[in-house]
Amino acid sequence: MRVAILDDWQDTLRTLPCFARLAGHDVTVFTDHARDDDVLARRLAETEALVLFRERTAIRAPLLERLDRLRLISQRSVYPHIDIDACTRRGVLVCSNMHADTPSYATAELTWGLVLAAMRAIPQQMAALKAGGWQTAIGTTLRGKMLGIYGYGRIGRVLAGYGRAFGMEVAVWGREAARARAIADGCTVPPDKARFFAQCDVISLHMRLVEATRGIVTAADLARMKPTALLVNTSRAGLVAPGALAAALRAGRPGRAAVDVFEQEPVPAGQHPLLAMENVVATPHIGYVTAEEYELQFADIFDQVRAYAAGAPINVVNPDALARGAAPG
Repeated sequence: MRVAILDDWQDTLRTLPCFARLAGHDVTVFTDHARDDDVLARRLAETEALVLFRERTAIRAPLLERLDRLRLISQRSVYPHIDIDACTRRGVLVCSNMHADTPSYATAELTWGLVLAAMRAIPQQMAALKAGGWQTAIGTTLRGKMLGIYGYGRIGRVLAGYGRAFGMEVAVWGREAARARAIADGCTVPPDKARFFAQCDVISLHMRLVEATRGIVTAADLARMKPTALLVNTSRAGLVAPGALAAALRAGRPGRAAVDVFEQEPVPAGQHPLLAMENVVATPHIGYVTAEEYELQFADIFDQVRAYAAGAPINVVNPDALARGAAPG
């Protein structure tokens, strides 16, 4: 099959052991990012199987209608960037392993790295040292502080373990089922969301971005945080109400933030209000960007391509597409 891989920015996939699973297929790897449907339609005109890098490129109906040869989209995790109904109408099968049993340890590790970097002002201290200066700030010790985890799923539970290892009390907020799991694991659950935001010294967001969670962290929530507190977001920027975090940081509650995610990615020309703030530590959505995590994810993605080519598709999201022309084999 003709296989196209989009958005492999570091041209990494060819170096992974799992890339050999595509042997025998005609594979094209694109290492830049194209937003324009005209560009994408030209690039993918002959593509039969499309491999996506998480949510880097949106696949919507206007583009799909121009891809007459496309029969398979293979990816991993959630798919808010894919118009599933349009795929089904066009006979394009979507396969995505939801990996319910495998937390992203890479994302949890980066989250903890951002917590340490922000609370000890590590980037600012490094910049001062390289500029010929010396100590420029006083950090904050984590031991004895309260770590708040908003959304107690796979990554949140791993992060709770990191917090305990550093001597922190762990508090959790989220849906009722998540709070029940947290209590069973020995975490503190405040009586309400307001007290969760008011009491925690570090709050880390760990939820999927769906309509129910879009803007779930409001300006009022942020205003309740301590002036010494830190908000960390390695999940999705849309979990926070538009503009609320920048405004809250200017107002001094919370006093600092660490983010790995932005509303538009890549950030155009580095222009984003958070990037101009001294009390923000920011990284370019690298939570899952490790060789080990790529191998884990793309082994699944390439296996889905192989299974489809063999006539036995796996992890099918829209089985009705099979009746509309997405015949494998």
